Amino acid sequence: MSQLALVTGGTRGIGAAISRELTHKGYRVIASYASNKEAARLFSAETGIQTIAFDIADENACKTAINYIETEHGSISMLVHNAGITADSTLEKMASDQWHRVIRTNLNSCFYLTQAVLDGMRAQNFGRLIYLSSVNGLKGQRGQCNYAAAKAAIIGFAKSIALEVANKGITANVIAPGYIDTEMVRAVPKPVLEKIIGTIPVGRLGTAEEIAHCVSFLADKHAGFITGSTLSANGGMY
Repeated sequence: MSQLALVTGGTRGIGAAISRELTHKGYRVIASYASNKEAARLFSAETGIQTIAFDIADENACKTAINYIETEHGSISMLVHNAGITADSTLEKMASDQWHRVIRTNLNSCFYLTQAVLDGMRAQNFGRLIYLSSVNGLKGQRGQCNYAAAKAAIIGFAKSIALEVANKGITANVIAPGYIDTEMVRAVPKPVLEKIIGTIPVGRLGTAEEIAHCVSFLADKHAGFITGSTLSANGGMY
């Protein structure tokens, strides 16, 4: 039976491209989503990929979802943690809820999900943990101290997990995308978007498919000697 991959936020944008790419590579994929049932329904109808809804910021919801998936479909061999949110504001004006909501969703979820899938991976003596960070987690971004802090912390989290599970054939790596051509980025006002593109050395936005190929590379059995690493896919934007 082919290996099972869980892709969080896997029905839209970068996550949808990752789900498609892994399916194309022969993995059984389950794509999670938060609340957009119609988008998930359309995605599943188009691709045949099974979807599941749960709140990644809720520890019990994560445990329940992982238990359900593994009971119904077998142990998860790969976790691609792509889902995340933004709640932007300068620190001076940032509400406490904006800080905690982003940290819970983007960072605490890494702990909840990874802890829930590790037993199954240990039993298989194989696993791929792949986390999506961001160029802004590496360089910072005005108005995103909550988001940048969470995305930077993911890198330290993955490096630490990599040390704990390396002897079990499990790798833990991070992909740090730059600005990617998604619905969210295209919603940025045109003058602002043009200014952003002007700071990217290759002169364009990245594509969701390019990030999906990064995931596919790290997921491959031949990538077993790569762990605790961060792969930057940002068009040279350092």
